[in-house]
Amino acid sequence: MPGLLDTCEELFQTKDLYQVIGIEKSANASQIKKAYHKVSLKTHPDRAEESEKETATRKFQCVSAVYSLLSDENRRGLYDECGEVDDENDPLQQNKDWEEYWRVLFPKVSLKDIEEFEKQYKGSDEEKEDIKKAYLDSKGDMSLILDSVMCATVDDEARFRKIIDQLIKSKEVKKLKAYTNEDAAAQKSRKRHADLEAKEAEVARKEMGLDGSDASLENMILARQKSRGQQAESFLDGLAAKYGAKGSQKKKKK
Repeated sequence: MPGLLDTCEELFQTKDLYQVIGIEKSANASQIKKAYHKVSLKTHPDRAEESEKETATRKFQCVSAVYSLLSDENRRGLYDECGEVDDENDPLQQNKDWEEYWRVLFPKVSLKDIEEFEKQYKGSDEEKEDIKKAYLDSKGDMSLILDSVMCATVDDEARFRKIIDQLIKSKEVKKLKAYTNEDAAAQKSRKRHADLEAKEAEVARKEMGLDGSDASLENMILARQKSRGQQAESFLDGLAAKYGAKGSQKKKKK
């Protein structure tokens, strides 16, 4: 069986363990855990089409093995020093149930967690930084910005524009054509699409018997896992990643 570094190169086109989970070498333990959770949610085999499930499983196992190594101070120190993984202690060679390992690390998210997080997140400096990053990453595409920022809905667009305009005014970001040149028709189209999605979601909610309870939330998550048209980074995923980073607590939108 290929070693961890070779597997990373095959699946993620890099032998840099930090790049695999998208962090800097200077990241602390909390940042490593948060990054791992985010990437593992993207690669979880439950989200993959049947034809891609085998590859997704390998990626999920690989990122879990990367986290297992980087979360071990001694093994991480050895890797940082020489850029190699001790074959005898290679996490991928261990007979480990990575799914169970993942679930032990990240407790279940409840409705109360979601409500509390949204209350604290909206209007916070953290949200502002996420809006700034989404603006730059999307090259100013407002639809992508709304999809990227947790808890955001089309109703947040006006508020987001005020924040972005201020960022431009203070020269923290540059004006981007996709943002400044978007016409009113695009905004109306986005609103119509959001209204249609809301109606479809309400129909689905009734069909699934969702009543706002935690059990109802679990049913919704399972249903979304079967819907392959959903974006990989949902509201619940992002929320779980942030709470997972705190250890004891717990982005498609609600």
